[in-house]
Amino acid sequence: MKIIKAEKLVHEYIHRDEDNQVESIQTALDGVDIEIEKGQFVAILGHNGSGKSTLAKHMNAILEPSGGEMWVDGMDTSDEKHLWDIRQSAGMVFQNPDNQIIASVVEEDVGFGPENIGVPTDEIWERVEESLKAVGMLKFRSHSPNKLSGGQKQRVAIAGVMAMQPECIIFDEPTAMLDPNGRKEVLQAAHLLNRKKGVTVILITHYMEEVVDADRVFVMDKGKVVMQGTPREIFSQVDELKRHRLDVPQITLLADELRKSGLPIPAGILTRAELVQELCKLGHR
Repeated sequence: MKIIKAEKLVHEYIHRDEDNQVESIQTALDGVDIEIEKGQFVAILGHNGSGKSTLAKHMNAILEPSGGEMWVDGMDTSDEKHLWDIRQSAGMVFQNPDNQIIASVVEEDVGFGPENIGVPTDEIWERVEESLKAVGMLKFRSHSPNKLSGGQKQRVAIAGVMAMQPECIIFDEPTAMLDPNGRKEVLQAAHLLNRKKGVTVILITHYMEEVVDADRVFVMDKGKVVMQGTPREIFSQVDELKRHRLDVPQITLLADELRKSGLPIPAGILTRAELVQELCKLGHR
């Protein structure tokens, strides 16, 4: 069953002058068609300005379509009566965790969302404990978020969304402000949610290495979906990715150069282990 479906989705940012006259119109999404099944781990790739973050905001009904349609769990995002339900079905984790953390104690912050939607007190604390445990932050429940690292703060933000028990969580460039360790922590938490809890995860990113384990990848450029497929199918097209101004993982790039130089290595190598395995095969021939 589709949890996210966009059909010919258009979004225009309209810039007006002091007299409210239209100065310019920027088309951020230009006829996007996308379908995401429940339980999938989907990555949406694109360089800055490709439209991927605008698309993410439509998945949570933060933005309304200028044209076309967007459905979340079967609900039309342009229908105001569905907004409450849509935002309970699809949670959002933003780039900067400081924009999402509001309480002075970790457990209080995680419980804020469930309290707002009327969850009984006993159940709130159960959800808080379960969510913090799921992201590996239970031992920090009494800490101040200000004393946490960037990766830890982002995991608390994820727990806060988790505690509302959405079917889908959209991560809008959640690792962009983190160091390599923080990025690793957040990605592990996202994959754990997907595998253990069955939560649909949509990861918006421009880091190619983060999409290797996704079920499906969509590549955006100039407001359009220009490529889609499994990570292997996408990374098999190194030259095409470069045309869309995307960096390719170093291992994939190295394997591609070796293949072009004449070595019989398959396209779409994703990890160092895969490349070593293929090179070892050559040594035994």
